[in-house]
Parts: sequence; C-alpha cells; structure tokens
Amino acid sequence: MVELTSLSPGPPRPSPFTPRRRPPPTPHVRTSSRRRGRILGAATATPGADDYHSTIRSLNSRGRHVPRKSLGQNYTLNSKVNEELVAAAGVEDGDVVLEIGPGTGSLTSALLQAGATVFAVEKDKHMATLVKDRFGSTEQLKVIEEDITKFHIRSHFLPFMKEKYGATKKLAKVASNLPFNVSTEVVKLLLPMGDVFSVVVLMLQDETAVRFADASIQSPEYRSINVFVDFYSEPEYKFRVDRENFFPRPKVDGAVISFKLKNAEEYPPVSSPKSFFSMVNSAFMGKRKMLRKSLQHICSSSDIEAALDNIGLPVTARPSDLILDDFVRLHNHLAKV
Repeated sequence: MVELTSLSPGPPRPSPFTPRRRPPPTPHVRTSSRRRGRILGAATATPGADDYHSTIRSLNSRGRHVPRKSLGQNYTLNSKVNEELVAAAGVEDGDVVLEIGPGTGSLTSALLQAGATVFAVEKDKHMATLVKDRFGSTEQLKVIEEDITKFHIRSHFLPFMKEKYGATKKLAKVASNLPFNVSTEVVKLLLPMGDVFSVVVLMLQDETAVRFADASIQSPEYRSINVFVDFYSEPEYKFRVDRENFFPRPKVDGAVISFKLKNAEEYPPVSSPKSFFSMVNSAFMGKRKMLRKSLQHICSSSDIEAALDNIGLPVTARPSDLILDDFVRLHNHLAKV
C-alpha cells in the first residue's frame, strides 16, 4: 500500500485588490503552489470504494471499457480523493451541487453521501446511462445528457435549484473532476455566475491549477485568464493528486482548485466588463508589446501613455507588468478619452 501523504497547506492567497508592492524590473520568481499544498498519492481503496476493478466493471457493464480520449475521460480510482474534493467544496446536507462529467459516478457517490442533491451534466450518453443505472431512482440525483460548453445553465439548472431550495436564498455549489481539455472554457463559463454558485471546486491538470491560482506578474504563466479569474473570484490551490489515482493513467498529475465566487457588488468598478475584457485580451494578444502599441486600436499612443503615467505606471509598460487593479484603472482612464 502506498502511503497517502499530506503536507501542511500553504498560506492563504491575497485578494487581488489587496495593496501590494510592485516588483522590481527583475524577473519575478514564483513559488510553486504545488509545494505549498497537500499531496494525495495512490492509495489502496477500501472495500466497496471506486478502485480500478470496480471502474472496469462499470465500464464493461455498458459494453465499452475504453475511455474516450477525445472527451478527456480519466476516472478517479481513489475514493479518498473524492472525499477530499467534496470537503474542499464544503458540501453539506441539503446543498445543491452541479457536477460536470460524472463518469462512473465515483464523485457523485461521495456527494450523495454528504447529503447533497446532485445535478449531473454528462456529454457521453453511455456514461450518463451508467450513472442513472448505478444510483437508480432517487430525488437526490438528476442526470442530463449534454455538453456543458453548450448547456444553458440559467435556463435548466436554476429551475432545478429553486425547486430544491424553495424560498431559501441559498447559492448552489460546483464540484467536478473536470475533463482536462475543457478546463479553461468551463472556468470562463462558471466564474461570472456568482449569483448562482458560491464556490466552484474543480479537479484540473496540475499545471493549469497552478497557473490559475498562483501566476505572478512578469512571469511567463501570467495571461489574460488570470485577470479574468481574479476579477470574478478568489482562487485557492487545494492539493495535488498523483496521476496514479486515475484510469487511464494520464501523463500529468491532477490538482484540486477552489474558486470562491464574488457577487456583482464585489466586482472591480468598471463601466462595462465586456469592454474591460476586450481591452485586456487585446493587451495580451501582443504580450511582449508595450501597451501603447497593442492598444492603439482603442485610442492614440499619446493617450495611452498619459493614462499609464496618471496611474503611476511607466509609459513603456507591457501587459505582464499590470495587476488586476492596474488594468481596472487603465480601462477607466481610457474610457474617458
């Protein structure tokens, strides 16, 4: 039996609006969150838990035991991982939880055992049927055969949530072992929904989770998605999951990351999020270019230089030099031009 290793979790990540000293012009050295978080290694499954053999039996019951690479299907073998993910989401009795890609239902089982009502969205019709068959008829589970990237959450999930919560003004949660190939797309879909979900907890590729939670300015990992994540949420890297915990075994480790969603009143003060992110995306399309060049389609170089100087940044600044607060102030200055 390989020992399940736990390390002390790292210090909480600062809010993107917490004043912080801008680094010197030398390259920023990022401390990897992977070394600060706990590590879940492979562990022998307990009787009745979701292990390799039970996963194969489940797949064979549907007449196909080969997971589909095109759908990014990697199934969790260690029930401890599912329990830890449920705990990271703070799932309690009576919660309504959206699960994306339930697969064989291993995480679904942990969510139901925690007392949650689960709304599962599964793209693979064979796996959707498997999960329905596994848990039978229960009011605690609804399985929808749909591609989450094309699924209209507000139209289909909100009525379900309101039915379960009644008049209670309570937010739902998201807990999912997400296919690695749709992680960024799903994050962009869910994070602006702070009026629906309080927290989004996902199993992602380790490097992706690190980049979402801990990419520092002036580092190669810092991209427009980091500005997006910090605008809508407070991300926190929870723990790494060794690749031995998945079937089939991927070439990379997984990791669980939590996004505590902000409500609209907590969003940075911009006149239009759409125009704000249009500016941010344009800036990072020419990541190595100075902003006075990459944003010329918005206004003149002289206006951009004046705005940068007004907010205390050098006129030669590049997008990788700006934190979220800097982008907000730059956008608001340019909006007045």
